[in-house]
Amino acid sequence: MKTDALKIKSICSQEWKHENLNEPHILPIYNSSAFVFNDIQDGIKIFKGEKEGYVYSRYNNPTLATTAGKLAAIESIDSSDEAYCLLTGSGMGAISTLLYAVLEQGDTILTQADLYGGTTELMQSVLNKFGVKCLVTDLRDEKGLRQLLVNEKVKLIYTETPSNPLLACVDIEKISGVAKEFGCLTAIDNTFATPLLQRPFSFGIDYIIYSTTKYLNGMGNALGGAILTRDKEAYKNLWHVGKLNGTYCSPTDAWYLYNGLKTFPIRMEEHCKNAMALAKYLEANDRVTKVNYPGLPSHRDHEIAKKQMKAFGGMLSFEVAGGLDEAIQFMNALKLSTLAPTLGNVDTILLHPATSSHLKVPNEVRERIGISDGLVRVSVGIEDITDVIADFQQALETLA
Repeated sequence: MKTDALKIKSICSQEWKHENLNEPHILPIYNSSAFVFNDIQDGIKIFKGEKEGYVYSRYNNPTLATTAGKLAAIESIDSSDEAYCLLTGSGMGAISTLLYAVLEQGDTILTQADLYGGTTELMQSVLNKFGVKCLVTDLRDEKGLRQLLVNEKVKLIYTETPSNPLLACVDIEKISGVAKEFGCLTAIDNTFATPLLQRPFSFGIDYIIYSTTKYLNGMGNALGGAILTRDKEAYKNLWHVGKLNGTYCSPTDAWYLYNGLKTFPIRMEEHCKNAMALAKYLEANDRVTKVNYPGLPSHRDHEIAKKQMKAFGGMLSFEVAGGLDEAIQFMNALKLSTLAPTLGNVDTILLHPATSSHLKVPNEVRERIGISDGLVRVSVGIEDITDVIADFQQALETLA
């Protein structure tokens, strides 16, 4: 129908012809809920999988597909095997989609005590309602791990290294090797390390999880998560579960991630350098009783970190000598650094785990694994580190 024959209401309500004479330099945000078929036969072929094409943004979207492809290329850069990436709306969306995809009623998941609090709550308070058993053990103890796997039928070993918020590290090559002996799948939350510092696929891990909200984006302006695998059929299963579960990433958030990745290596270099400097300063301060940073020789898992990480990351935690009261006093005295429940941004951000991220973890469990009331978690930014240290120094001096 000729447009000059249409009435004004029809012209206004219809999509107009898109002028795409040249490729845009920057990836566009495809903020469209659905995609048009050339005809109904075309749509049928796409739905049947006989032809590639986009259907609905909950299934996939050009902005998501491009961003996922870039992240998969980063993760598999030193491997001959192709990686596949599914983007989700958050890090927890990635974790839940993975667990729903690989676990069934009656399965057992084996993990560690020092996980992000939300992950622990999902495994122990939600999955158990559907008949999935969660066991906690010390994944650094290979002998104990083997004994447990002999007695328990474990489907998935899930680890987080370095861990949140204690920065504990486990030997992922050993875990992967033991898991394969017993026919277990393995998954790692690699958010703290990022693919720049630690490549779990090279150590035999099956699935890699990210909260892309953090370092991969780096600007704190969008939520996101990612699951990566080298198994195409496993990816198809993840995609199917994610599609039905509605854990997809929005095109806008994927676009922010896509652009954040452009500065990712440069940012991480500064994060690592600054975190090491701050960790050394804190370790020498008499108001601090302990510093958790895998780059310090004093860290319990320093040798493991050296083996599997190219650098030691931008995260650390430390214990203030005076416990809860002094930890709160210290954080409130900061002038440059930010107090917020996130990490991986370009600015320095602090969190008090006992009253926030690990609030729902029972006190006795927190204390046993080392998350004390005086523990402060720090995401070290890319500011001039002398300014950050000066801010910490003046805040610590208020405790004297």
